[in-house]
Amino acid sequence: MAIVTGASRGIGLGIAQRLVAEGARVVVTARKQGPLDEAVAALGGAEYAAGLAGNAADPAHQDEAIALARSRFGGLDYLVNNTGINPVYGPMLDVEADTARKILDTNVVTAFSWVQKTVRSGLGSAEHPGAVVNVASIAGLGASGMLAWYGVSKAALIHLTTELGVQLAPTVRCNAVAPGVVKTAFAQALYTGREEAVSAAYPMKRLGVPEDVAGAVSFLLSRDSGWITGQTLVVDGGVTLGDVL
Repeated sequence: MAIVTGASRGIGLGIAQRLVAEGARVVVTARKQGPLDEAVAALGGAEYAAGLAGNAADPAHQDEAIALARSRFGGLDYLVNNTGINPVYGPMLDVEADTARKILDTNVVTAFSWVQKTVRSGLGSAEHPGAVVNVASIAGLGASGMLAWYGVSKAALIHLTTELGVQLAPTVRCNAVAPGVVKTAFAQALYTGREEAVSAAYPMKRLGVPEDVAGAVSFLLSRDSGWITGQTLVVDGGVTLGDVL
């Protein structure tokens, strides 16, 4: 049983679809109920998924999602922190401090709050270890230029993953994925109208799709990664490898 935040579309929905295909039941969250209802239908209906609308940063919404997971599906084994925002594009010094705080609160503090609440509610035990995956970004691995505050938040999320990997073991494993550009509505501004040119920078000669990230997340939640924690798996078609000499 898993909770996947920010899962009405894109990477989050792709992750939920992969988990359901592998036998899990999921609670998916997002801000609006209508898209969540469509997501639940795409996941196979109420037998496999439940959708709960709300603000991911709202503690009451987090409590309600955890309670729904337990009442509807009998437990909670996995958490995927996929909610993230990037409301600005441009030079870092042009971003107002309140906007920077909002990005950090949503992308980092909110993820921590979900982990804190799920662990306190009983996620993971010696007999049945739990697992968390945080969806970060390659923007957190180096200078991201026009996405600077988003990059800062994802760098912080990666380090949060490292700290939690130590502090939650052995009953809960915590890992992250760091995708490159994935073809979703969230990332459209990064490739629309120039996808061929953007793809040319990737050794794999294409942009990512949600299924690419979903496969990595599924692995990090599974028993196959049972001796892996505190790590960040880069899923980027090789773009961060640099130029081949």
